[in-house]
Amino acid sequence: MKHILLIATGGTIACKIKNDGLQPALDCQELLSYLDDLSDICHVDAIQLFNLDSTNMTYDHWSKIAAVIKEKYDQYDGFVITHGTDTMAYAASALSYMIQDSYKPIVFTGSQKSIYMRDNDARNNLTNAFIYASYEKAYGVTIVFDNKVILGTRAKKVRSKSYNAFTSVNYPEVARIIEKKVILYIEKQYKKEDVKFYLNFNTNVMVLKLVPGMDNSLLNYTLSHYDAIIMEGFGVGGLPMYLEEDYSQFKDKTIIITTQVQYEGSDLNVYQVGKLIKEKYDLLESYDMTIESLVSKIMWIRGMTNDKEEIKELLYTPIYSDILR
Repeated sequence: MKHILLIATGGTIACKIKNDGLQPALDCQELLSYLDDLSDICHVDAIQLFNLDSTNMTYDHWSKIAAVIKEKYDQYDGFVITHGTDTMAYAASALSYMIQDSYKPIVFTGSQKSIYMRDNDARNNLTNAFIYASYEKAYGVTIVFDNKVILGTRAKKVRSKSYNAFTSVNYPEVARIIEKKVILYIEKQYKKEDVKFYLNFNTNVMVLKLVPGMDNSLLNYTLSHYDAIIMEGFGVGGLPMYLEEDYSQFKDKTIIITTQVQYEGSDLNVYQVGKLIKEKYDLLESYDMTIESLVSKIMWIRGMTNDKEEIKELLYTPIYSDILR
């Protein structure tokens, strides 16, 4: 019987209705009290780390989650983290770089309705999270939601209210959970000596979403205030030619070009508006990475090095299948 640690952090799954709207109020033991007996699945210990709406979560909170897992890693067979859905994809991405090559499962879950409501998705999601965390072939950082198991580096919230809130972007789901059984699609194995912890992130990273006809003031401000800038271009990653005179500032910064399009990724070599600027300024690009994963990966990389070639090598080195190129 596997021994699983539940780390509760708040989110909709733990909410109650207050005068100002839904607010996290239930603690970890109350969450467990709403589930059927788990004794045939695993042994569970639980800690309440935070009780926050995930809108208020930051990289400091996620590093504290990672620190708890690092401290408890040898004591448990897996970990389940309850978290609000709005920033869960960012949290799962962050933990994917903070805890790399984990041979034990680190499972995020939450819900679109509170577990204390009569009709909800919370009980199914939380039960499934324990099922997957106890599964013999489970590994790495994932999100378990609506019977899907999605890699933390590939998850994105795509619906604001529906139960099928998350999808796997540019990569297959790892597994499905059907009638309390794990149907595994992708199997990988890590060894005990593989797991690595990184808690030093450089969060001075900005995402700049381009809009047609924007002037240069926001671009210039961003370039002068941040160590790394992720620019969301158009289509496969095109950048406006009318801003080119401002691109001269790129040489002293880490610049990564991504696309505003959800699926299929960037390819700056297709059009003149990408190819010329990429060649002139030696820009990096995201290819098929999610924006959530890209943000966390750059923060992790810039926490270790400022060297341009090292940054490039690390960005294009796959971690939990975050990039395929």
